[in-house]
Amino acid sequence: MEKTQQLVLSPEDEEIFQNLYSEGLKNSRKNFDETMPVPKFYTKLPNHENMISLKLREEARTAFLQKKSKELLDNNELQNLWTLLDKNHSPPFAGSEQMINYIDFLKVGSIAGPKYKAFFTPVVFARLLQSDIHGRISTMAVFNYVMRKVWLQQTRIGLSLYDATGQGLLTEMDLENYITELIPTLPQLEGLEKSFHSFYVCTSVRKFLFFLDPLKLGKVRIQDILASGFLDELLELRDEELPKDAQDSNWFSAPSALRVYGQYLNLDTNRNGMLCQEELRRFGTGTLTRVFIQRVFEECMTYEKEMDYKTYLDFVLAMDNKREPQALQYFFRLLDVGHRNHLNTFDLHFYFKGVQELMQQHKQEVVAFDDVNDEIFDMVRPADPSKITLQDLISCGYGETVINILIDLDGFWTYENRESVVTDKNNQDKPET
Repeated sequence: MEKTQQLVLSPEDEEIFQNLYSEGLKNSRKNFDETMPVPKFYTKLPNHENMISLKLREEARTAFLQKKSKELLDNNELQNLWTLLDKNHSPPFAGSEQMINYIDFLKVGSIAGPKYKAFFTPVVFARLLQSDIHGRISTMAVFNYVMRKVWLQQTRIGLSLYDATGQGLLTEMDLENYITELIPTLPQLEGLEKSFHSFYVCTSVRKFLFFLDPLKLGKVRIQDILASGFLDELLELRDEELPKDAQDSNWFSAPSALRVYGQYLNLDTNRNGMLCQEELRRFGTGTLTRVFIQRVFEECMTYEKEMDYKTYLDFVLAMDNKREPQALQYFFRLLDVGHRNHLNTFDLHFYFKGVQELMQQHKQEVVAFDDVNDEIFDMVRPADPSKITLQDLISCGYGETVINILIDLDGFWTYENRESVVTDKNNQDKPET
C-alpha cells in the first residue's frame, strides 16, 4: 500500500502560516464574549394551564396560515392561467390535444406574473415531459398539475388549522372536529340524520387512524393524510351525481357508513350497545373460528370483555383489507400467541385446530394440519425456514390467503377448492357455440 505523501512547507511558508494562525486565534478570542448566553434551540410547548401563551400561539399560527392561503391561486387566477395556456400552445398543431414547448412554457410563466413562478420551472417541465417527438408537454397536463398543487396546499392549510400543537400532527379529536365541520359541505351526506353524525364521524376517523397510525399513538401526520389519498375519497362526496357503485365502494359514503353501523346493530342481539364473543362470531358468514374470536377479545381494547363500536370498526377494516400491510399487522398481532414477533408451527397448529373444530361441527372431512402447514410455509417462503415474521407475510404476496386459511372455515375451503373455482369460471366465460 502506498504511503500518503505529506506536504512539506518551506521555512518561509511555515512562518507565514504560524503568523496567520496566531492572528486568527487572537481575533476569535477577542470577539468571543464569555458572558453571552448560549442561544436557545428548543422552546417547550406551553401547557394547558398557560392559557395566554396557548391563545397567542394559536392566533399567530392562524394568522400565518391565512397569509399562506392568500398566496395561493384563486379561481380567477386559475382561469387566467388556462386562457394563457390556450393562447400560447406550440406548433405543429395536430389532433385535439394542445401541446406547449419549453420556450412557450417559460413565456406563459413570465406573462402570468410572480405568483405563478413556482409552477413554471425546468423541473416541472421535465416532470411533465413524456414521449412527444417535438419535446413538448400537454397544456392540460400543466393546468392539472397546477390545480393539484393548489388543492394540496389548500388542503394542507385547512388541516393545519385543526393542528392545535402546530407540530404537523392531528389527534383523533382534531380529525373528528375537521370531519364534523366538513359534513355540511358534502352534498352526498345531506340525507344523513343529525343523530347519526357522531357515528359517521367515528366511522370516518377510524380509517385514518387504522391505516396511518399503526403504532396506535392516537395521532396522524398531516403529510401522511395528504399522501394517503383518503381525502380524495372523502371529498368525492362533493359530487352530487356520484354513481351508486362509487358510493358503495367508498368507505366515507353515507350508504357505506350506514351499512357498517347496521351490521353492528344486527350483531348486537342483546341491544346493550356492545358486542360479546358469541355476538361477533356471527360476523360475515358466521364461519370465523372460536379461537380467532377469542384472540380478538384478548388483544384488542374491550370494556368488561365486550367490544365497542370503535374496536369493531378496526376489526371490519382489517377484515375488508387483508392484503394491506396495516391489516396484516393487525392479524399478525393476533396470530402471534406467544408475542415472539414470529409465527412457528405451534402458532399455526393452534389456529388451525379452530378450523378443524368447525369442520367436525359441519360434518366435513377433517383436513390434516401437516399438509396445511407445509403449504403455508411453501407460500410464504420465509427467510428463516422455521418461522414466519410479519415482513415475510407482507412480502410473500399471499398474506390474505394465509389469514383466511387460519381463521375462517369458508376462507379455508375457498383456498382448498381454488382450482375447481377457476375451472368453473373459465367454463362460464366460454362463448356458447
